[in-house]
Amino acid sequence: MIQQQYSKFENLELLAQQVVEGFLTGLHKSPFHGFSVEFSEHRLYNTGESTRHIDWKLYARSDKLFVKRFEEETNLRCRLIIDQSSSMFFPNPQFSLQRPNKLSFSVLCAAAIMNILKKQRDAVGLSLFSDKVHLHTSEKTSRTHHQFLLHQMEEVLAKNEQLKSSMVTDALHQIAENIHQRSLVILFSDMMDNSEHSDELFSALQHLKFNKHEVILFHVLDQSKEIAFDYDNRPYKFVDMETAEEVKLSPSQIKQRYVEASEQFLHQLKMKCSHYQIDFIKVDINEGFETVLMNYLRKRSKLH
Repeated sequence: MIQQQYSKFENLELLAQQVVEGFLTGLHKSPFHGFSVEFSEHRLYNTGESTRHIDWKLYARSDKLFVKRFEEETNLRCRLIIDQSSSMFFPNPQFSLQRPNKLSFSVLCAAAIMNILKKQRDAVGLSLFSDKVHLHTSEKTSRTHHQFLLHQMEEVLAKNEQLKSSMVTDALHQIAENIHQRSLVILFSDMMDNSEHSDELFSALQHLKFNKHEVILFHVLDQSKEIAFDYDNRPYKFVDMETAEEVKLSPSQIKQRYVEASEQFLHQLKMKCSHYQIDFIKVDINEGFETVLMNYLRKRSKLH
């Protein structure tokens, strides 16, 4: 049932909830069981007040009435940024459970993090970009706002708009200029940019640290195809997902040079992020959501 919903993306909110619940079930059985997504404290119930927030589970264990008391102010401000350029549709423009693409993987991870943020009464904002910034919302905690963000992400998947070039550099500079309060900034991107100079891309990443923001870059990729260049040794027609340009060749002709160039770029990106004090997390879309959610919880736990 879950797999069927996952493959169709019929209900992103429900799917994100299932991902989080499955993750937490595994987490509680692991050495990291100390992490929690419940943000509340308790006080004794006063006779005559509303029973709305009584913790009945705690009552069953202690035979005493306690009320959950939530923080009045936002505990954290979080900015989710998703790259929706055409390269993010690799390796499969039409999403399937067996062959996820980078965009649908990123959207589901972002929705799962939103689910946790909602439980912790944290404010969340969303930015979407490709060749330009398509959406940049404020950070809010309301249920209506969460529903709006989920709808926007569902629209991205439903439209399946390709042939959008990547302008990561320009988009990140624009987004950074519009984050006015200190936030946790989470970026999902393959970092494939049309800029001629990688220094420009690294400068845009540095800009995200403006105003002392905490930044996590989830570098989403298909490890076997995009880094290891693991293809059968036969002729292929490779098509640029952003320009539709084509080239015909056998992988063995360029594999060594391709792998060396890819690893060199990854090393540069990782070193620059370390220098800028940005958390760089390489994420293989074929290995599930645990890497993303665990690193988010680790980062959040360090901020409080």
